[in-house]
Amino acid sequence: MRELVDLSPVLTELGERFTAAGFEAHLVGGSVRDALLSAGAGVAQVPGDLDVTTDAHPDQVLDLLRGWAGSTWNTGIAFGTVGAEVRGVRLEITTFRADRYDRESRNPEVAWGDSLLDDLVRRDFTVNAMAVSLGADRTVTDPFGGLGDLLARRLRTPGPATDSFADDPLRMLRAVRFVAQLGLTPADDVVAAMTAMSGELARITPERVQAELSKTLLQDSPRAALELFVGTGLADVVLPELSALRMEIDEHHQHKDVYTHSLTVLDQAIALEKADPGSGSPDLVLRLAALLHDIGKPATRRHEPRGRVSFHHHEVVGAKLVRKRLAALRYSKEVVEAVSRLTFLHLRFHGYGTGEWTDSAVRRYVTDAGDLLPRLHKLVRSDSTTRNRRRAAALSATYDSLEQRIAEISAKEDLARVRPDLDGNAIMELLGLGPGPEVGRAWRFLKDLRLERGPLDRDDAEAALREWWAAEQG
Repeated sequence: MRELVDLSPVLTELGERFTAAGFEAHLVGGSVRDALLSAGAGVAQVPGDLDVTTDAHPDQVLDLLRGWAGSTWNTGIAFGTVGAEVRGVRLEITTFRADRYDRESRNPEVAWGDSLLDDLVRRDFTVNAMAVSLGADRTVTDPFGGLGDLLARRLRTPGPATDSFADDPLRMLRAVRFVAQLGLTPADDVVAAMTAMSGELARITPERVQAELSKTLLQDSPRAALELFVGTGLADVVLPELSALRMEIDEHHQHKDVYTHSLTVLDQAIALEKADPGSGSPDLVLRLAALLHDIGKPATRRHEPRGRVSFHHHEVVGAKLVRKRLAALRYSKEVVEAVSRLTFLHLRFHGYGTGEWTDSAVRRYVTDAGDLLPRLHKLVRSDSTTRNRRRAAALSATYDSLEQRIAEISAKEDLARVRPDLDGNAIMELLGLGPGPEVGRAWRFLKDLRLERGPLDRDDAEAALREWWAAEQG
């Protein structure tokens, strides 16, 4: 660890400043964990954002940073944290803490600790409870075996897991995230505590829950973490629609259940996303849609003759459920609407058959998807999880043909910006109307006509509009 710390001149200088003033300073938490992981991977590097703990109080920290740090901020000063930026390196410097929790909310009663050990024992997991002195000796402090747990890819808490999660239930969702982010396996007592205490998540604000869920989904391989999320009952509290997919038999009878199918769709969507350099990976909207696209199935499940199961209109129900749940989790309006629309559209392709769609249907598919079309392509392809290789190849080839038709029509028409052949001013002039709802109805008629027949010259568009208006008036 000496070598890793010495790689950062900023840390070296910080240690010298604090030591000269008679204070301790230690690199701590995720910064130490990530530095150890990078060293284990043969790449010695110090993380860009650094966490430091000290016995200096916030006002003393600010004095020590004055004239050295490029900038400082004190938004977390009530919790003992001073932020600083030094030559492009971001630091969070926090006074030793020995917080007490009332266990009715996650807000701690902030108390300064007397020692580094006081600070480390209050941390969430052993892999985050290690410290490296920034003094000359670079002493490593690891009182709870965090390094051994990191090497063994094991997730434990410094004290009893039940006490840790009672203090802050959000730690249970952090455990889920670390399974995805770090590839750790929770110890049995951690899983047992998560299962017994899952209901405590109701104490956590939706914003914090959403942040942890999103971080989990944005990892390279979130499947194992999501299985822990559902298996412990945490999903029952914050995303019950996902848990409800278990035991709901998929209509194709090719998968254990819709829940397993949905996780497979997520895996495949991530693979397609990574393979597309222009997709903006990781893509939260695509991943949410892949995970939740079938959540309308439990409510629409019907048993049909000869043992069949149907889920008619589950995409309609699912889109509504997606909108309600993601809004409750405080996702942005843009994310909510995008995931809901993808859920609504994910079955549309199955009406394509072997290419029976008219050009009009292709235009509507593109127009309804709008700027979500690249994501819809990935979602639809990922939704094919059949184990029958011949059927899988046929579905892929059919979707290839749809994309080819989209490309061919787009080459002749601007499908990305379908507009009526007459604008509002032309409509009002032709029909002798002033601004009002009639103009809107005429505009929608012309847009539908444009989708149905493709671009029209002005004479044909005007003739069609006059004929439609006469029928409306008659």
